[in-house]
Amino acid sequence: KMAEKQEEPSNAQNGEPDNAEEGEGKKKKVKREDLPPFEIVTGERLPAIFFKFQFRNVEYSSGRNKTFLCYVVETQGKEAATSRGYLEDEHAAAHAEMAFFNTILPKCQAGARHDVTWYVSSSPCVACAQRICEALRKNKGLRLTIMVGRLFMWEEPEMQAALRSMKDAGCKLRIMKPQDFEYVWKNFVEQEEGEEAKSFVPWEDIQENFQYYEEKLAEIL
Repeated sequence: KMAEKQEEPSNAQNGEPDNAEEGEGKKKKVKREDLPPFEIVTGERLPAIFFKFQFRNVEYSSGRNKTFLCYVVETQGKEAATSRGYLEDEHAAAHAEMAFFNTILPKCQAGARHDVTWYVSSSPCVACAQRICEALRKNKGLRLTIMVGRLFMWEEPEMQAALRSMKDAGCKLRIMKPQDFEYVWKNFVEQEEGEEAKSFVPWEDIQENFQYYEEKLAEIL
């Protein structure tokens, strides 16, 4: 059966695949050791090699021990505005979901309505789910849709309860379809300089894994 397993990370903990199948991205690798520990990484576009490894809706999550969160915030206030970017967490510190509420949302117009869409590599942990519920209850102008690549620890009863609590708080939870992965590729992944934008290449089992997780989420909710 398919399940999220947390295994000992290898070099993949830095967003790099364990094997060399995505070797074209190796030369574009970001040096993680230059970053201080406990850092939230932010930006507009993430390296393609990170996307290909971290967002993959695979059966096992070996080495995928980070959260990559791409966001779109549509503000409907005195001035309509749209902002987008991505957050990546170093897991020993605040998770990317927490960082969004601590660093991104406060920059948006106070008192305005915010329609927020997240595209996340895996669904939130229990603590982040609680923070999401608090934010939605406090901020009546906040609408949040979370598109997830994989379900994190979905077999755990407390995780299932956390997912249901987010739904009850008004959060829309969806599993990313192949078209959603393509949207992230086009809008949040950096392309090599001097190259024409490469089209998104779906990985094997992307549709089957989407359907699997969609059925699991429906059962839980």
